[in-house]
Amino acid sequence: MPADGVPLLRHQDILSYEEIAAIARAAVGLGVTSVRITGGEPLVRRNLVRLIELLREIAGLDDISMTTNAALLSAPAASLARAGLKRVNVSIDSLDPQEYAAITRGGDLGAALAGLEAALGAGLSPVKVNAVMALCREDAELRRWVRSFVDLAHKLPVHVRFIELMPRDDLGAALHTNAGLPEIIRGLGATPARDMVPGAGPARYWRLDGALGLLGLIAPMNEPFCDRCNRLRLTARGQLRSCLFSAPDIDLMPLLRPEVDTAAISEALLHTWRGKARARGSSVLGAGNRASMCQIGG
Repeated sequence: MPADGVPLLRHQDILSYEEIAAIARAAVGLGVTSVRITGGEPLVRRNLVRLIELLREIAGLDDISMTTNAALLSAPAASLARAGLKRVNVSIDSLDPQEYAAITRGGDLGAALAGLEAALGAGLSPVKVNAVMALCREDAELRRWVRSFVDLAHKLPVHVRFIELMPRDDLGAALHTNAGLPEIIRGLGATPARDMVPGAGPARYWRLDGALGLLGLIAPMNEPFCDRCNRLRLTARGQLRSCLFSAPDIDLMPLLRPEVDTAAISEALLHTWRGKARARGSSVLGAGNRASMCQIGG
């Protein structure tokens, strides 16, 4: 989030829950089986349980998940699970309270960890912890950072994923890649997971003797996976994107108001998907996108 924030939108300028569900219904009609609610932070929107309920009613939608910072997750975790949410990714970039507060501009690590535990208690599974390496670190500091998440994976049945930060125009140049992480992880006694890990996506996983959880690595720069990506992204304003780093492909809002045009929405989804398929294997990182990530979704 930029230090001075971003311009706020009026409620009528963002999609209603019913409109999001209408787009999801059209996508499922084309073969989509999984929907992830992301942000910004989805839990700041009132009564998110209602959106999960609407999505659960769509026949053929098998998987509803959410990415969250978990700071507000403690209270609604059980209600979200009952409504149909199956799993969550929790963004925690440091397990040091002071560093976490600095990275999140005042966030409370205790609240995030309480939300993480609430997700586990509600039966959401798998619960993943996304740790983005957003800071340059000396070798000893990097090892301490990794060790703290290894300790978390020992204590809790979570999938800890170390995620390489992708370069963007709104980020500084001093970024750290995940190139040295496999060696550090192996040095801690981890061995590559030979079996399939549910919902692994682009992550490579390691197992630790005696640990309740797993370690994973997502390295879009060192190990690109654009050619295997099958995701489309819908922003709160109704813009359809084929990639985090693409310019908006189509504005769906006019296809929803004053009434929903399902056929046109389906055609727009197909058009964007075809464009994505044609672009596979090309280098799209950083191209065409000047918006802050908080205005697109994590």
